[in-house]
Amino acid sequence: MSLATALQTITVRTETEFARELPFDAIWYGVIVFGIFAALGVVVYSYRDVANRHRSKAEAYAARHAGSEHGGH
Repeated sequence: MSLATALQTITVRTETEFARELPFDAIWYGVIVFGIFAALGVVVYSYRDVANRHRSKAEAYAARHAGSEHGGH
């Protein structure tokens, strides 16, 4: 058996025995991934500017740690 015949046999066998249909059209995979990405983006966006909601606490923390620039207390 030549190499070309062997490759053709493997290719035909692979297409017929191991081929499976996708559960739905390929475009829907992109739509689902985009939806997940958008949902995660909304979650991240909801945490914007959280540190400034409690300005007095942030100022007190900054004043308390102003002298410890290198990680020491």
